Amino acid sequence: METQDSDSSQIVARLLQSFADLERAIEGAKQNLKQNAKIPASVHERLESYSSILDRQKELALVLESYVSSGNLSEVTRHISLINGLSGMIIDDARGLLAGISGEFDIADLDESHFC
Repeated sequence: METQDSDSSQIVARLLQSFADLERAIEGAKQNLKQNAKIPASVHERLESYSSILDRQKELALVLESYVSSGNLSEVTRHISLINGLSGMIIDDARGLLAGISGEFDIADLDESHFC
C-alpha cells in the first residue's frame, strides 16, 4: 500500500509541477502583452481567467490525490476529466487569442468568445 501512496503522490506532484509550468507561461504572456498598447483589456481579462482556472485545477489535483490513494476509481476518473476539461478550455481559448494577435482575424472578434 505504501508504494501505491508513493505512486499517487508522485503523479500528483508531476501534475502540480505541470501547473507551475503553465502558471509561469501565463505570467510570461501577461508580461509580454502588457508591453503592447494595441492589446484590448478583454485579452488581459481572459489571461486572468486562465489563472483562476489554474487555481481550480490545483484544488482538484489535491482532491484527486486522496481518491487515488483510497482507490476510488470513479472519482479519480471524474477528477481527471474535470482537470482535462479545464485544460482544454485554456488551450482552445489561448489558440483563439494567439490567432487574433498574429493577425489571422480581427482581434475585436475575440471579445465574443469568452470561455470563463
